[in-house]
Amino acid sequence: MPKHEKNTVELIRTWTLPVAVTMGSSVRAKGILQEIQARLPAISKKAISLDGSDLILAMRAEEKAVFNAAVLVISKALDDAPLLPVIPREIEDILGMKTSERHRWLADGRLRSAGTRTVRLAGRARQITFHVFEPKVVDELLNRGAVDEWRVEDAEAKAEKRLQASYQAKLTRLSKKNKRSKKEDKSADDPGPPLRGWEDFDLDGLLR
Repeated sequence: MPKHEKNTVELIRTWTLPVAVTMGSSVRAKGILQEIQARLPAISKKAISLDGSDLILAMRAEEKAVFNAAVLVISKALDDAPLLPVIPREIEDILGMKTSERHRWLADGRLRSAGTRTVRLAGRARQITFHVFEPKVVDELLNRGAVDEWRVEDAEAKAEKRLQASYQAKLTRLSKKNKRSKKEDKSADDPGPPLRGWEDFDLDGLLR
């Protein structure tokens, strides 16, 4: 085979991400790809891609040494993948929750955090800190339909709160009404201040 033809032959290796790792989330699959790219040397980062749930490493034939080194890194990363913390955008996609719901359920303790992670945004000096979650916990929440349960609980709590507010408003209106009634009754019973000189006017017999 001519030398130039040998150089065009690609070295290819494919790994399929199991559902147990991605939890059915394309966002989680992309997160695993990014984790692998972060572990690879710069020369290999663009050689790996994601096609559905398949990770594909492809290099030119003359890059065999670099290819083999990348295979080892990727294989090790995939061994660690089931334990990789789930980040916010991943858990929202896996459980089908909104960002506002994630914040609310974190605040009231229903959604358990596994700690926080601080990263620097690409090309920026600013850092951001966010909560991460244990894959095992996320998987349990997914299997028992926790998000649906929590939404029902929130709806019931909202209805109860609205009912209490309505009841309290009714009590306030009744209280104000009672106060006005008492004030009006007191005004009707009160003869008012005595007229000055009334006694003298009566003594003069002008009322007889």
